[in-house]
Parts: sequence; C-alpha cells; structure tokens
Amino acid sequence: MRGSHYLSAAVRDPSGKIIVQSEKLGGIYASSIVKIPFLRGLVILWDAIGLGTKYLTFSANVQTGEDEKIEGPALTITVLISFAIGIGLFFLAPAAIVQLFQHWLTINSFVGNLIEGLIRLVFVIGYMWAVGKMPDIHRVFMYHGSEHKTINAFESGSELTPEKVSLFSLQHPRCGTGFVLIVVVFSVIIFALLGPLSIFWRLATRVLLLPIIIMLSYEYMRFLANHLDNSFIRILEAPNLAMQRLTTAEPTLEMLEVAITAFKSMYDQENAAG
Repeated sequence: MRGSHYLSAAVRDPSGKIIVQSEKLGGIYASSIVKIPFLRGLVILWDAIGLGTKYLTFSANVQTGEDEKIEGPALTITVLISFAIGIGLFFLAPAAIVQLFQHWLTINSFVGNLIEGLIRLVFVIGYMWAVGKMPDIHRVFMYHGSEHKTINAFESGSELTPEKVSLFSLQHPRCGTGFVLIVVVFSVIIFALLGPLSIFWRLATRVLLLPIIIMLSYEYMRFLANHLDNSFIRILEAPNLAMQRLTTAEPTLEMLEVAITAFKSMYDQENAAG
C-alpha cells in the first residue's frame, strides 16, 4: 500500500504471522517532478515497476526464509528486461505481423494500423487471461482484489475489518490494469495516424512513441479518476473497470486481513508525519 510519503507491504509467513515492511518514499516522490503533467506518468510507472519487483522479492523471501535482494543495478536490469519483453510481445510483434500480411491482403495503412491495434488488444487480454490460470498468479490476483477492496472500503468510510471490507468492489478506477487498456487504445489512435511506413520505421515508431503514449495515457486515467461524479466520465471508465476482472479475484478473509494490515501501517505513518 503506497501513500504520499510512505509505503507498507504485509505478507503472511509460513507460521501464519503477518510480517510488515515499511519505507519512506524518497527520490522522485520527494521531488517536484511527480507534479509535472505528462512527465510524471513516465517517472511513476518506472518506479512502480521497481517497487513491485522489490516487494515481490520480499514476499518470496518471507516464504522461503532466504534473503535474496533485487536492488541497485540488478533491479534496473530486471525492470529493463521486463520492459523489453513487454514491448516486443505487445508492440513489435503485432506491428511485424500486420506488416508481413498488409500487402498480401491489399489493405491501406490506416486499416492495417487498426488491425494491428486489435491484435495488440487480443495479445494483452489473452496474456492476462492465460497467466491468471496459473495457481501462483491467481493467488496474486486474489491479493490484488484484497487491495482494491480495502481501498474502496476506506474511501467509503467503512470500518476496516475483513468481514466489512469483503463487501466492497474488486474494481478501482486508479488500477494499473485499466492503465494498460488505455495505453492500447491510445496506441491504436496514434499509430493509425502515421500513414504508410517501411518495416523499419513501423517498428521504430512503436518504440520511440511509446513514452508519449504512456504520458498521454496516464493523464487520461488521472482525469477519469478525478471526475467520476460525471455520468459521461463513468461511461468512459467502464471498460477500464471491466478489464480489471482479468487481474483481480475474490480474496479470502485471511488475505483481506493482510491487505488491511498493510494499509493501516501506511496510513498511520502518513498521519504521524502530518
């Protein structure tokens, strides 16, 4: 659970005890860069992936009793490899597929780019659905659901007990899953406007324009989340919430207890800091 100044993670060890690890957010979170529109999307995404990797390692260490760490250069390399795999699978592969078949199908570049976007969306949805069938990942998705339920309960002013929190929604408007869908949609729009390109430039633009797409997507998601009192905005938000059904699952009460513990730890530190 990440607040404005502090982060807390909670995991249950093999004996059943909940272990909490917290840290004060420094670096980019203490700088003005996170307040700069558009640029903040890139910075926050990079750091969020790094924090996620770090605390997944912490969770694994608690379960195994080992003390492996991913930090410094190792963490940077891990994040870069993750980005490279994601870009290759979800951006370069659909572009290459359409480029190979575009001339055979005698379709223009605009239609080809739309088909590429559809392939990209199918790849993303298919990937999320497939990994969600893996037992370990499904368990992660259950904890993801417990995180959303806890935040929804807090924002509704509910008492934070597992039984009360379990009644709340699995979906939350600021979820990263919705962000992935927004990135796909913006990529369809932007790439469709580029016109005909050689195979080199088609692949190059999928990489070079990705930072711009991420920045636009983050600001769009932020705008939607801040205007959910508008009925039209809620319609625009609906696909993002629906997408979260792929990455959240109904948690157990024990999982909710872990999520609540993490949230309370973070919240108490935020209040203590003023």
